[in-house]
Amino acid sequence: MDIQTIFTSFVALVPVTLAQSLILAFVVLGIMIPFRTLNFPDLTSEGAFPLGGCVCGVLLAAGASPLTAIAVALVAGFLAGCCTAFIHLRFRIHTLLAGILMMTMLYSINLRIMGRSNLSVFGSPTVFDWAPFTQPGFPASKIVVAGIIGIVVFILLDLFFKTEKGTAIRAVGANPDMAEAQGINVWVATIGGVGLASAFSATGGALMVQSQGFADVNMGLGILINGLAALMIGEAIVGKQTVARQLAAPFVGAIVYYQLVSFCLAAGMPPPDLKLATGLFVLAMLALPSLRRGRGPAPAREAVRE
Repeated sequence: MDIQTIFTSFVALVPVTLAQSLILAFVVLGIMIPFRTLNFPDLTSEGAFPLGGCVCGVLLAAGASPLTAIAVALVAGFLAGCCTAFIHLRFRIHTLLAGILMMTMLYSINLRIMGRSNLSVFGSPTVFDWAPFTQPGFPASKIVVAGIIGIVVFILLDLFFKTEKGTAIRAVGANPDMAEAQGINVWVATIGGVGLASAFSATGGALMVQSQGFADVNMGLGILINGLAALMIGEAIVGKQTVARQLAAPFVGAIVYYQLVSFCLAAGMPPPDLKLATGLFVLAMLALPSLRRGRGPAPAREAVRE
């Protein structure tokens, strides 16, 4: 395959992947908040994403408005995140294990919600039909609507994390013992923060269902590793020194990551190999700081072994 053909194929895929990346940026945001803001490694996003999609799909099939479907999906995702944080705090279960438990239980819950493994909502109204100056159903309408929602969410979160409650959540993530000594309710901050993150993941699922026209209980499979890859790319580009940079990283990273995926597909990489490539990329990004520091002096290595 020559370079011109690869470039032509890549350009043709740009609108589709751009629309997809703006929607999945909400999932990356849902991954970033627990990891970076709360220091709470969490896997609930992989279950909250299909939860939001399944709730949205059922409501659209029942004739509900697309905004109502998104709002209910957001609440469902928030409750799922709150449950994960409660399991961790109440029973002192590690955050990763608590997320795995919730993700596993959500699979059955999603099946119960839909009553089947997948549900078609083709022909139902969506929020993308309201995009101005665009034709409904085309990538441009999805780019406009998802972009507007993303900008609004970014501004609101930036303002929130500068308020007293937002600062309390950040303080709990930085040092929970010191935050508790300052009178901050660690339980409320942790449960609220993790719930907020899962709410964004569920919102991404609801938007994806309205975009693709169907809901599936397996739609979240592998979304966590994709989100981590996108987050690392975003942080490498915009940094994470300020609140605004931390909030911008998921959106920038999602756009760049899915364009890279698009380029790989245009270059002829088989789709089954994309998960392997993504995993290797995340592994490289995690190992890079250690490789830069080197193996360290012998005494330091001996101390670690002891």
